[in-house]
Amino acid sequence: MLYRENGQFKTNYPADQQIFPIAQDRWGIALLLAVALVGVPLVADEYMYRAILIPFLIMALAAMGLNILVGYCGQISLGTGAFMAVGAYAAYNFFVRVEGMPVIVAILLGGLCSTVAGVLFGIPSLRIKGLYLAVATLAAQFFFDWAFLRIKWFTNDSTSGTVSVADLSLFGIRIDGPLGKYYFCLGFVLVFALLAKNLVRGHIGREWMAMRDMDVAASVIGIRPVNAKLSAFAVSSFFVGVAGALWGFVHLGSWEPAAFNIDRSFQLLFMVIIGGLGSVMGSFFGAAFIVVLPIFLNQALPALGAVFGITISTELISHSELMIFGGLIVFFLIVEPHGLARLWSIGKEKLRLWPFPH
Repeated sequence: MLYRENGQFKTNYPADQQIFPIAQDRWGIALLLAVALVGVPLVADEYMYRAILIPFLIMALAAMGLNILVGYCGQISLGTGAFMAVGAYAAYNFFVRVEGMPVIVAILLGGLCSTVAGVLFGIPSLRIKGLYLAVATLAAQFFFDWAFLRIKWFTNDSTSGTVSVADLSLFGIRIDGPLGKYYFCLGFVLVFALLAKNLVRGHIGREWMAMRDMDVAASVIGIRPVNAKLSAFAVSSFFVGVAGALWGFVHLGSWEPAAFNIDRSFQLLFMVIIGGLGSVMGSFFGAAFIVVLPIFLNQALPALGAVFGITISTELISHSELMIFGGLIVFFLIVEPHGLARLWSIGKEKLRLWPFPH
């Protein structure tokens, strides 16, 4: 009885087409925002900010970008880590080479550079798809790993290949503490989540989904594959590039090309699969799962071993993470291909019928 739209009448099209047409959903989102803006700073400590909250926000943003490409448009990509690296290094060069460059502008320009790279490596999608497209995007990973490691201009002639940023500020306010970095990332995530939700609900999102479901039929009804596929690569790479810049500027502070290696690409793909393909909410679920699970295993496995008198090494914990990730991916692909987001939707449908039998 709590989650029903009975009596919530819509008298115009804007009211009927709003993102959250049910009042309970709007209340839930308002409560969630209140917790994120007010509740979290009251209870979180520095470890929670640095190890959980900030990585979760940035990874959720990157997963949103990948979900636009893989989940909504159906184009497989294994080069997400490379596009994150393009965003990070481009933002770094804008920030250190242009005097007085605002950090937000540098991050957005890094996203635009990643957009260009994404479109260039997305051109093969006009002729190939599936496994062949995945291999083509994987080439971006190896190319940019080599470029940022060997071409010293990208690292501002750093001898070690490591770059760093400091003294970040926004409108004269320094962004140096964990709380300031959390709010900075949260602002980006909220804006980009709203942008992604509106894009996938608009005509461009319908073109992406038509291309994903049946590209031949989409072409027959007048959707141009070149526009749909390349726009998906462009938007996805922009989101991922901004996330990469935030990962370098805010989370790491100092990084090298290994921070955006192929493991990062697979990690983001796992987030999308576990969280839910074709779901903005699923990107948050997947990011939360992937970020929290290693921390949980690092705490739970040694405690479990102590109960049975077994010493569990760090190597075993690391291998356990990989095995659990692999098992979960197989589980979701077989049992629930749409991931945690689908389970969330099923729960909401059951709540709408409660307390009546299903």
